Amino acid sequence: MTTAWDRAQLLITTAWVGSLWTIGYLVAPTLFKTLTDSSLAGTIAGQLFYVEACLSVVCALLLLGIALYQRKRLPKLVLGMLLCTILGYFVLHPFMAELRAAGLTNPDNKWQFGMLHAISSGFYLMQSVLGAMLVLEHLNKNVEVALR
Repeated sequence: MTTAWDRAQLLITTAWVGSLWTIGYLVAPTLFKTLTDSSLAGTIAGQLFYVEACLSVVCALLLLGIALYQRKRLPKLVLGMLLCTILGYFVLHPFMAELRAAGLTNPDNKWQFGMLHAISSGFYLMQSVLGAMLVLEHLNKNVEVALR
């Protein structure tokens, strides 16, 4: 039997992973393809990624709080996703913003920005994969409960 806590975890996970995929793989690329000003597209995408990072922290803390309340082990996938957010956004983004503010016309700044962007994108991809695994984990739990 699923509990209200199980349903809450499923809703939080769905909101988190769904928004992660929507922002990163639909909205941001669409901005760069649609807007003629790539600087504006980058500014808007950057703001969306900030909101996504904040949402990621909130969702992770809620899921971890539920696990603690239920006296369950802390979910490793949630911890991994939170770590990806912290490293990929809150650690790397300030350096990227500094380079962008200094101007990307300087070849060194442009190269450093590109490297940091690639690393940040790698963390985002890793978080997306962990998110898929988390969704499948919830699905498996619900299927097991339904089969009982």
